[in-house]
Amino acid sequence: MAFPKQVRLVEMSPRDGLQNEPGPVIATAIKTGLINRLADSGLSHIEAASFVSPKWVPQMGDAAEVMAGINRKAGVRYSALTPNLKGFEGALAAKVDEVAVFGAASESFTKKNINCTIAESLERFAPVVEEARKQGIPVRGYVSTVMGCPYEGDIAPEQVATVAKALYEMGCHEISLGDTIGVGTPIKAKRMLEAVAAHVPMEKLAAHFHDTYGQALANLYAVLEEGVSVIDASVAGLGGCPYAKGASGNVATEDVLYLLNGLGIETGVDLEKLVATGDWICNQLNRHNGSKVGQATDCQAGS
Repeated sequence: MAFPKQVRLVEMSPRDGLQNEPGPVIATAIKTGLINRLADSGLSHIEAASFVSPKWVPQMGDAAEVMAGINRKAGVRYSALTPNLKGFEGALAAKVDEVAVFGAASESFTKKNINCTIAESLERFAPVVEEARKQGIPVRGYVSTVMGCPYEGDIAPEQVATVAKALYEMGCHEISLGDTIGVGTPIKAKRMLEAVAAHVPMEKLAAHFHDTYGQALANLYAVLEEGVSVIDASVAGLGGCPYAKGASGNVATEDVLYLLNGLGIETGVDLEKLVATGDWICNQLNRHNGSKVGQATDCQAGS
């Protein structure tokens, strides 16, 4: 199959990128500053917050304040993670444009993370999806551990397909397939996608690939060839891997954009502005820039 002519980038850094940042809770003004800069770069879909208990995820404790403090830009979808009805109610009050629920393809991962089976986790999401439908709010469904699990090892593509199909049939308008520990390789990615696409239309699927083993761009190239046209990424590669200390987590949006530009695929995102945003947030957090493009640009500027 030919590459898509256009790809929608879904920016993960304000939520997936910042939620595991160590140290003190990041100031709300830094989070809103990041989101506003991302929107100004041309990104049209930004996952801005997570409405979860601050007891479990302290960095996301100011979700309502973040949503209230951003300069909403026309044409930009600001979404939030809502693991339960209480979270959904918070997101609704904060006027988010889309909510997301989170499942996994691994029984062990589900048990360790939320202390229930995959089937039970899907039952928990059903009221959120139903309530969102009543309120006219679209729901995105995440499936994590699609190419490997820190507890189980390899995950069968059919298992991923079963969970993705259940979320799609429940009413999720888009299913994001997450290689949570970044162990996938291109052939594995294609086989997993093929299994899922037998049950969920390709245009309803997104790729959320971590770069822990340096395979994310190769894996994205592989699924772009198959027709995937939505990619999740995080500016400056924010969001490390909680299962491999010090390792890369989310693939950097700058690096994905550089690849897409090279393939002649439209995104509507300005690379220069995006790189500047990556530099800005890394300076704010006093952390290393995980983007290869960001690093290369810095080197050129300093040479």
